[in-house]
Amino acid sequence: MAGQRKAVVLLSGGLDSATALAIARSEGYVCHCLSVAYGQRHSAELDASVRVAARLGAASHRLIHVNLDLIGGSALTDSSIDVPEGETPGIPITYVPARNTLFLSLAMGLAEVQGAEALYIGVNAVDYSGYPDCRPEFIEAFEKVAQLATRSGVEGTALKIETPLIRLSKAEIIRRGTALGVDFAETVSCYQADSEGRACGRCDSCRLRREGFAAAGLPDPTRYAVS
Repeated sequence: MAGQRKAVVLLSGGLDSATALAIARSEGYVCHCLSVAYGQRHSAELDASVRVAARLGAASHRLIHVNLDLIGGSALTDSSIDVPEGETPGIPITYVPARNTLFLSLAMGLAEVQGAEALYIGVNAVDYSGYPDCRPEFIEAFEKVAQLATRSGVEGTALKIETPLIRLSKAEIIRRGTALGVDFAETVSCYQADSEGRACGRCDSCRLRREGFAAAGLPDPTRYAVS
């Protein structure tokens, strides 16, 4: 693959990250995917990331284990905190402290080792849960960190953090992914999916996903544990 452009793609196994991978591939990048087992409530999304990486032609796929459950503070990492099943004001308890900062740091390291010029992350600031580390301001600030904190950045080869979904609605993301061949039936977005990857249909992520398919005018392929 000498001479080909490389990108690192953060791949959770959800709808957004799968679309980000498809976009990176469509833009001509050889993609090296990175998924993180961070102590989340279920492994179904990590199983999905393996399927998505293979189907969308990733050159490699790595899984890194980091125990953010030892920090706690989120319903996604602390099983004693219930996942909200309705809209909540402010930043919801499903926000995981430092998650995207950590993910981007790990991906930045992989990008430097791989000689990748771009790092793709499927953050969105339109139809999303209000997490502070999904905003354009955060991404811009981290891109400056990457320039200062890496050998490649210091030597003049700046890493570009690509956020192709950041200003798209969920419906627009779904249409874009569909056009690029993403099989959304293979993705898992639910905060509390069961061991078979079936969605609860009640959490904020399920709501946003279901409304997105409806707005896109496309059938929802999600497998739900309840109707």
